[in-house]
Amino acid sequence: MEPTPFVILCTASLLTAGVSAVLGMAGGIMLLAVMLLFLEPAIAIPVHAVVQLTSNSSRVVIHARSVRRDLLFPYIILLLPAGALTLPLVQFAPEDALRLAIGAFVLVATWQKRWLLLGINPERIPIRPRFALVGAAAGAVGPLVGATGPFIAPFFLGIGLNRFELIGTKAACQTTGHLAKMILFGFAGFAFLEYTGLIVAMAACVIAGTWLGTRLLGGLDDDRFTQLYKLTLTVVALRLVWSGLTV
Repeated sequence: MEPTPFVILCTASLLTAGVSAVLGMAGGIMLLAVMLLFLEPAIAIPVHAVVQLTSNSSRVVIHARSVRRDLLFPYIILLLPAGALTLPLVQFAPEDALRLAIGAFVLVATWQKRWLLLGINPERIPIRPRFALVGAAAGAVGPLVGATGPFIAPFFLGIGLNRFELIGTKAACQTTGHLAKMILFGFAGFAFLEYTGLIVAMAACVIAGTWLGTRLLGGLDDDRFTQLYKLTLTVVALRLVWSGLTV
C-alpha cells in the first residue's frame, strides 16, 4: 500500500476508536467507510474485522465488570451459521454494488435507524430470545456491510442498562461478531497474513484511540459531538454511494 493511504487509515483508526470509546458506537462504521475509499470491499471487510476486534475487545477490558453476560451468551449462538449463509454474496457480488450498498447502509443507520428494524417491535419478544435473533441478524449482515454497530445499537436502549453496561455489553457482542467474520473469511481463503503490516499498525492505533478517547474525549458536549460524527459519516457515505454509481 502507498504511504499516504497507509497513514490515512492509521489516523482514521486512532480517531474512530476515540469516537467509539466515548459513544460506544459509530467508530467502526466510520472506519469501514474510510477503508472502502482505498480498499476493495472483499479486502476491507475482513481487515476491518481484525482491527475492530482489537478496538472492541479493548473496550471490553475497560468495562469488563459491566458486561451483561445474560445478553451476550444468547447473542453469540447464531452468529456463525447466519454469517455462513451470506458470505458467498461478498465473494461474488460486484465491488461497486457492495460500495453502494454499504454507503446506503451508513446513511440509513446514521439518520433513520428505525428503518433497520423493518417495522418490528422488539419489546414484544422476551429479552434472551430477542438477543439471539439480534445476533442472527447481525451475523447475516456482518459479512455484507462489515460494521453492524448502528444495526444492533437500538436493541441496547430501553432495557435498563446504565452507560457502562451498554458500552461494555455492546462491545462484547461486537467483539464476538468480528471474531465470527474472521473465522468465516479465513475458511473462505482470505489471506490475512498478506495484510499483516496494515493490520498491526491499525490495531495499535485503535488501542491508542480507545485509551485517549476514554480519558480525553469524555468532556466534550455529546450533542455537538454526535452532530460532528453524523456529518462525517454522511460525507463519507455519500462518497461511497457516488463511487458505486459511477461505474
